[in-house]
Amino acid sequence: MAIYLRQGYANAILVFTKLNYDWSKQMNKNNVLPRLDYLLAFESAAVNNSFAGASKALNISETAISRKVRLLELHYKINLFNRGHRSIHLTPRGQRFFDDILPLLDQLRALSQNLLEATLNNAVTIAATNSVAGLYLMPKLPRFNALYEPVNINLLSSDDDDECLAEDVDLTILRGNGHWSGYSAELLFGETIFPVCSPEFLRKNPGITTLAAMSQSSLIGIHTMHTEWMTWRAWFDLMHHAVAEFEETVSLNTYPLAIEAAVNGLGIALGWAHLVDHLLEDNKLIRPLGNISARTDHGYYLLKASDGPSFPERDRVENWLLEVSASRQRYQQPNASTL
Repeated sequence: MAIYLRQGYANAILVFTKLNYDWSKQMNKNNVLPRLDYLLAFESAAVNNSFAGASKALNISETAISRKVRLLELHYKINLFNRGHRSIHLTPRGQRFFDDILPLLDQLRALSQNLLEATLNNAVTIAATNSVAGLYLMPKLPRFNALYEPVNINLLSSDDDDECLAEDVDLTILRGNGHWSGYSAELLFGETIFPVCSPEFLRKNPGITTLAAMSQSSLIGIHTMHTEWMTWRAWFDLMHHAVAEFEETVSLNTYPLAIEAAVNGLGIALGWAHLVDHLLEDNKLIRPLGNISARTDHGYYLLKASDGPSFPERDRVENWLLEVSASRQRYQQPNASTL
């Protein structure tokens, strides 16, 4: 028994010693490299022959540069610089270290740059008006991400057409007649417009189910630099409903805010088909006039520059948007063609 215990104890010591040795080797392996910021501070100080120059190049304080270089020297237990009153110079060992480390740092930069460029090449920039970006694209992007995870989308939301058609934009969605010089255009959906409000607002105002009553109710208006966009006055005119006077009790500067106001029960807004579909499906909005709607000869188009470069990620996003368009709900008016 005593011999067994001694042997067991000896075996335990051997096992512990081996584990401790392996752990020490691993720790030594991990600790052999200094921090990258120490190496970058050393490199910049060597290139600029001063801590002040390195400070400007790396946009950190001269004190921080000096400290990082000193910690690097302590790591290797050597002097890398001879320090003068207002100057520094590499020691012979510092010069050899600089000559060895410079191509490795450049290689690391090139590797990182290649990886970043590969990631950025997957990104597709889509520009759209605030209404389309917030109400049409945003609800659909989770589905796109589930189908096409490797493709990144940068979404630019702006009511400035020039910004939406900037050179660095891959795809654009704008309202118009389908003709943009220098761009190919595919119709995503037409322009059918009808009043919407919250179910709660209709319960409190059950009489707003006629054009006459609606024109005297709480209307949500939009004031924007796009004067061609539909207003309540223009909508009533399209419906051939003469209204002498009416009041917009809520006035906002963007369409998404107007729709949010309607969802929150502040009044009746004009709803663009396909922009408010998801809110109608979720019963956050309803159509108090039923199927009554107005239609224009404009629509929302997917644009891409005719001479723009093609790449797989952009083509994938474009095809997805066209597939979504093809499966959209069709709205009809009496004696009107399908949108």
